[in-house]
Amino acid sequence: MTQAFDIVVVGAGMVGAALATGLGQSGFSVAVVDRAPPPVFDPQASPDIRVSALSAGSERYLRSIDAWNKILNMRATPYQRLAVWDETRYPLQNLVPRKLIAVEFDATELGAHHLGHIVENPVTQQALWQTAEAEPRVTLIHGHGISSLALSSESATVTLDDGRELTAALVIGADGARSRVRDLAGIGTTRNQYGQQAMVISVRYQGPVEDITWQGFHPSGPRAFLPLHSAGLDFPGESWGSLVWYDAPDELARLKALDDDELMAEIQSAFPSCLPPLTHIDARASFPIARQHARHYFAGRVVLAGDSAHTINPLAGQGVNLGFQDAQALQGVLREARRAGDDLADRKWLDQYEQQRRPANRRMMLTMDVFYHLFSNQVPPVHLLRNLGLGAARALPFARNRVARYAMGIDEELPPVLKQVTARIPGLNQR
Repeated sequence: MTQAFDIVVVGAGMVGAALATGLGQSGFSVAVVDRAPPPVFDPQASPDIRVSALSAGSERYLRSIDAWNKILNMRATPYQRLAVWDETRYPLQNLVPRKLIAVEFDATELGAHHLGHIVENPVTQQALWQTAEAEPRVTLIHGHGISSLALSSESATVTLDDGRELTAALVIGADGARSRVRDLAGIGTTRNQYGQQAMVISVRYQGPVEDITWQGFHPSGPRAFLPLHSAGLDFPGESWGSLVWYDAPDELARLKALDDDELMAEIQSAFPSCLPPLTHIDARASFPIARQHARHYFAGRVVLAGDSAHTINPLAGQGVNLGFQDAQALQGVLREARRAGDDLADRKWLDQYEQQRRPANRRMMLTMDVFYHLFSNQVPPVHLLRNLGLGAARALPFARNRVARYAMGIDEELPPVLKQVTARIPGLNQR
């Protein structure tokens, strides 16, 4: 059995489902293939351990494809403030008063209502599945993967593991960091594994829902707090939160082996004093972190988006936001290709997509690497340098806020200060 579509999207995670929805709404016939069953949201269940900080830019994109209100109808937690500071202790730190090295970004100062929302990944994914299912031009195929991919000058043929064949002008790989589509298309990657891993811990704490997310930087890695929703009537006066603890793999293995009471004691001791008092640990998981970048974003009739094309250090939670930016850019390019009457896989258009997204994604990768190495360095002069940098960011609110507006997706234009810095980075705009 063979079915014909304009586009086949492989991967129905957040980025793939968003892409399929947007393309369907743009008039393309789209098939979406994913091995996983449809996501399920239970409003009575504890929050999922997988959460993302969706930026204002991602919110704007999700509104444009009619998914944002569905997210709000489930659950999402807005945050108005974001704070960062250095937790390393050295004698040289006395040269810089501690109150001057904590930087806080406030939505009010940026002329915004909020900086972003903390949302559970399955909530975002279910909202996007609902929008895709409501779009008559989108066909969702779940519970099946792809077994082969054949490309010709006229079309691409995707063969599923049940023998069905899907033909299309273009195949989009949105199937994650271990992309099967990317491998079948012969697109290689560069990969750098970091020495740290990240442990995510879902907790309840005493107090109202916080309006701030923060990161304290330690030499062993940052420790972060992300606010979630109220714990409800079953736990009066309590709220849910998500903690992220970066550290060496051996240390995280030790922490994961502790019982809940022991882990809670470790958290209360190791995290900053501004952490609300914890009442319960619900779940924990750890994962390796790596930077990975596809050598090309397209080959023949295959194009990549999201984690299939790039993964970054999750230090600032920008991964899914970059993926949504890919989706928006690719949708725009493909609409232009159709308007021009061109083949959707025409190199001219796919090259335009790569030229838009590769430098932007690489900028974010390099920025996260700078933070990773700068804040993981225990050499006293480097420690003093980063504290001075934080102090400068605090003392120059206009420049700081311009950068923050860009990072949060409030402004789409790169601020002049970042343009000057990135222009000096060798090879940034290289393919």
